Amino acid sequence: MPFSARPRFDWRLRTRSLQLGRRTLVMGILNVTPDSFSDGGRFSDPKAALAQALRMLDEGADILDLGGESTRPDAQPISPEVEQARVLPVLHALLTARPDAIVSIDTYHAETARLAVEAGAEIVNDVSGHLWDAAMSETCAALGCGNVLMHTRGRPWEWRALPALADEEVVPLVLGDLRSRVDAALSAGIARESIVLDPGFGFGKRLEENFPLLASLDQLHSLGFPILAGVSRKSFLRANSSGASPQTVSPSEVGMDADHLTTAANTAAILAGAHILRGHDVASARAAAGVADRVLQATESIRRPH
Repeated sequence: MPFSARPRFDWRLRTRSLQLGRRTLVMGILNVTPDSFSDGGRFSDPKAALAQALRMLDEGADILDLGGESTRPDAQPISPEVEQARVLPVLHALLTARPDAIVSIDTYHAETARLAVEAGAEIVNDVSGHLWDAAMSETCAALGCGNVLMHTRGRPWEWRALPALADEEVVPLVLGDLRSRVDAALSAGIARESIVLDPGFGFGKRLEENFPLLASLDQLHSLGFPILAGVSRKSFLRANSSGASPQTVSPSEVGMDADHLTTAANTAAILAGAHILRGHDVASARAAAGVADRVLQATESIRRPH
């Protein structure tokens, strides 16, 4: 059976719009934390972070997602001030070097979001879907920025103790919670056209629970918003490909050698309807998008009346 064509959107950002659905966009991950689950603090130095940002743009990243706080399992929160000291110098340096770059700030702190958008960021990517800071929705509404609302089940230090979900429970839970987050955002004055949804692979889902979510990603289209998929180097890919017990695989085991697994998952996500891929390896994400987009274009051609 041919794959379903993606719905198309114009995503309204702070100063511009992005077309979504015609081709897959790639959001490059730039973690400037000392304890990232994937890159282990390789870019916590501002000069190294800037070099990596420019490299990802040159490899074809459409958006750069800049984050200053780790949200790996068991991570403890940091203060907004520490987060801002990490991300704002990198943001300033990046936009000085590449003024036209589209930067997303990965934060759940409203004050960090405000400072970053006022410094030139176009998007606020909140892993909590505006749950962890009561001021976030009103702040983003006033800023007029693009928004990524992600689904998270619990906080990072609670994830290992969360009760397991049956396969058939995963997608209804994510759909219901995202619908609630959208309603709250719209009620706060955020424009519908500025919202993208992220189902939150790995965020409060046990490793094996992520596959029903990936298999049914197209069901999120029922909410009427573009979809971002962030499967890059996630532990559930390594656990299931290696045959290891999901309970014995930690995020630290999923590193650079997991990029081929990420490529497979990225391709599946696009064919299931993702508009944006968030990933560490921009070149491999672009390659996956190149093939999957052609499949979707062929699907449209097959179904078009002749």
